[in-house]
Amino acid sequence: MISRLARLAREERAALLALLGAALLAFPLGFRENNYLLRIAINIFLYAILATSLNLINGYSGQFNIGQAGFYCVGAYTAAILATRHGVGIWLALPLCGLAASAASLLLGIPTARLKGIFLAMSTLGFSEIIRLIVLNGGEFTRGPMGIPGIPPASLWGWELRTNFHMYYLALALAALTVLVSANVLDSRIGRAWIAIREDELAARAMGIPTVRYKIYNLAFSTFWAGVAGCYYAFLSNFISADSFHLDEGFVILGMVLVGGLGSLAGPLIGAAILVVIPEIFRFLAEYRLILYGVAILITMHLRPQGICGGGVMDIGDAGGVRDGEDPPDSGAEPAAGGEGA
Repeated sequence: MISRLARLAREERAALLALLGAALLAFPLGFRENNYLLRIAINIFLYAILATSLNLINGYSGQFNIGQAGFYCVGAYTAAILATRHGVGIWLALPLCGLAASAASLLLGIPTARLKGIFLAMSTLGFSEIIRLIVLNGGEFTRGPMGIPGIPPASLWGWELRTNFHMYYLALALAALTVLVSANVLDSRIGRAWIAIREDELAARAMGIPTVRYKIYNLAFSTFWAGVAGCYYAFLSNFISADSFHLDEGFVILGMVLVGGLGSLAGPLIGAAILVVIPEIFRFLAEYRLILYGVAILITMHLRPQGICGGGVMDIGDAGGVRDGEDPPDSGAEPAAGGEGA
């Protein structure tokens, strides 16, 4: 009976996702000439990628990262340099920028893998600011405060994707890919190890999970998607500068995850939609944008501390869960006798 109800729930969820997908595909057809609405939708998808990437760390491995804007910056500048100086197109740049952000994450992840709580949070915040200051003072390589202009538009088989109509579909595809790949990784042995670390790191270590190594994997995987988002942003705006990657950006991304719900695949998507739309509704209060974000977070924390989709409400998939009839997964390693594997 329980398995039948679970199967029906999955079928209903699949039907709702199919309807949502059809609606998102059809949306720009009715607003092709409305660049304002299309740009809002593009920003929602862009921040959905960034919020999902941060949620993989904060929501699924229990770490506390507030420096995701730094890896977003790495992806954007990598794309800009590759495109303007080496003629690399967006399709090759997307994975390269993701890998560049993952490589940068190792500089943070390896020294800080044993840190927790506020100490890790401050480390990620400082690392993000270090990256921004490096590109701000990078001389001719990054053009410093002048930024990098003249990034060519994305193209597909020789057809330039210049309009918001075209970039909407690319943003939608990247957001869908981010969620789909993340859901599959979270439902794998690696993803379940991350969740075990989140629930009880000491118990996970006792069960043989090399927690240090898996936390580094988690950071590298999540920052890959931040790099991808940075690449898309560079080709979307055709100009980047360090001003786009202030600490404020990291707090905005964190706010989206908190409002949407930690540990939920649907949460960052809803959080991104809410915190992108709110400033547009209250555009006359643009100078108080961060205050609006803070109010939205406070209201959410008061009414629903776990976030709108926290606790599995309205979630997209069964990532990290145990299916009916399955035994809980193990790490594939022998129980540790003493110290932690790295």
